[in-house]
Amino acid sequence: MMIPGITPVQALATNKMGSIFGTATSAVTYYRRVHPDLRTALPMAVVALVASGGGAAVASLLPSEVFRPIIVAALIGVLIFTIAHPTMGQLTALRHTGARHYGLAVLLGASIGFYDGVMGPGTGSFLVIGLVSVLGYSFLAASAKAKIINLATNIGALIVFTANGSILWGLGLVLGGSNMLGGYIGLVRPWPRGARSSGSSSSWW
Repeated sequence: MMIPGITPVQALATNKMGSIFGTATSAVTYYRRVHPDLRTALPMAVVALVASGGGAAVASLLPSEVFRPIIVAALIGVLIFTIAHPTMGQLTALRHTGARHYGLAVLLGASIGFYDGVMGPGTGSFLVIGLVSVLGYSFLAASAKAKIINLATNIGALIVFTANGSILWGLGLVLGGSNMLGGYIGLVRPWPRGARSSGSSSSWW
């Protein structure tokens, strides 16, 4: 979101204000319908919240141009990875157990959370791809967890942006209402059979 007369940090902060409504709506809906295992999602969310706050603080100090090439390269990488692995994520088949599983989950939460605080575009996709490719979740299970973690990253960044006065509240509330409505409309649709199971097929995605 870029509007003449506002700084990149104000645009990022105000966009976070709007995004949090949409992610909250999606997170609640996914939780109610899929019932994801929170033993992985909650530690990731806590770490991601703190990391996102750190990223938001960095965003106030560095120009967005520093990160733009990284964002473009990362998004292209996600696209290529998804095309190259068409069957990945159909079923949950965890690649790690115990401390290694949670350690990788926390590392994912920290790195993607920091990125979301600094810039943000593609955060949901990065979370889903990370949960699928690194940890071995199905796309449906990964999507449900990603919504919870993304909500946490938005909260973390929003705390910092509120403290430094970067948010344009009027515009943010308008964006928030639109995102909430869009999130609700997008989720009011038939869900696949077995959506409550983290091991269910995700061919609907």
